[in-house]
Amino acid sequence: MGTEMKNTILFLAFIIHLSMAQAQDVKRSLQIQYPRVREAFDLHEKELLKDLNIPKSGNAFSQVIVAYKLEKVLEVWVSPAKSSAHRLFRTYDFCVLSGQPGPKRKEGDGQVPEGLYHIDRFNPSSTFHLSLGINYPNASDKVLSDKKKPGGEIFIHGNCVSVGCIPITDDLIKELYVTCVLAADGGEKKIPVYIFPCKMDGMNMRVLNSNAPENTREFWKNVQTFYEMWNKNHLPLKFKVDAKGNYIPS
Repeated sequence: MGTEMKNTILFLAFIIHLSMAQAQDVKRSLQIQYPRVREAFDLHEKELLKDLNIPKSGNAFSQVIVAYKLEKVLEVWVSPAKSSAHRLFRTYDFCVLSGQPGPKRKEGDGQVPEGLYHIDRFNPSSTFHLSLGINYPNASDKVLSDKKKPGGEIFIHGNCVSVGCIPITDDLIKELYVTCVLAADGGEKKIPVYIFPCKMDGMNMRVLNSNAPENTREFWKNVQTFYEMWNKNHLPLKFKVDAKGNYIPS
């Protein structure tokens, strides 16, 4: 199969994915009406509740997802409350990564976004098994990305293909999806998702900066402030976005 045909098939798959990806009610009782979600809960709910140290679904806990593109790692951090330091709960490997270091800036660039996001929708009938939507373009992206075609429909999902998304395989998305439904069912309205180009210290940043254009280096300098804040306290980040698209602590 030629490259052009493969790209066409991937594009069509994502169009189908888009048509099915709607904001779903995240109550456990409604989510488990979907066969794939019910299967995922049957497989993982009991163990997750035990590991989370909560007696049943509906109990509140705080969750933060952190992704590192260079390392191709997605971390899940949890805490009984937003005001308490979060502990590392699960680590998942990306199955594949598309694009290069640097933020997503336009439709079709194949880039995985970088910045401070949250889960904005759950898709229990995804083309890629199950998927969690990320709110790209966010307020920063709307300033810094292409004004007409910034792109969109970025998900953490199953399978092992990517055109700007984060795939972690069907098996792993089941557990992550259940964890996110449990958090939402307990009252977590916006599960934070922080996507960094890498673990932003030492040699990593020296290498990345040496090959990046100035605007990307400036963006990374801004994002690195929040990387350091997160790794100092492991508390959900509080921020706003200024008129230039910079993240500002709030």
